[in-house]
Amino acid sequence: MVTSVTNLGRSGLSDWIMQRVTAVVLLAYVIFISYVLLVCSPDYQEWKSLFENTAMRVFSAAAILAIAMHAWIGMWSVSTDYLTERTLGCKATFIRLTFQAICAAVLFTYVVWGIQILWS
Repeated sequence: MVTSVTNLGRSGLSDWIMQRVTAVVLLAYVIFISYVLLVCSPDYQEWKSLFENTAMRVFSAAAILAIAMHAWIGMWSVSTDYLTERTLGCKATFIRLTFQAICAAVLFTYVVWGIQILWS
């Protein structure tokens, strides 16, 4: 049996709620960026001034964090459902924890890099 030591919300319900909240944040961000690109069709200076706005930086940072949370919950669910003793054999725990560690490292790098790009 897999315990919930490595999931984000420590319970299935909170993970489910976080998955839905992050999906709404990402949907709002995609709709806004699509609107800007399709309707406003900004040039470089307009695009630059949009991302110099603090509200846009906060919104983009929220979208980056939402992507990371959404991806972590999804990858944790997939790894605990499919990387099991029954499907992989005796090394399932090692493989699952290695997979989760790699996912965590990639997501951490993505968040730090994204925030650095936004606020530099």
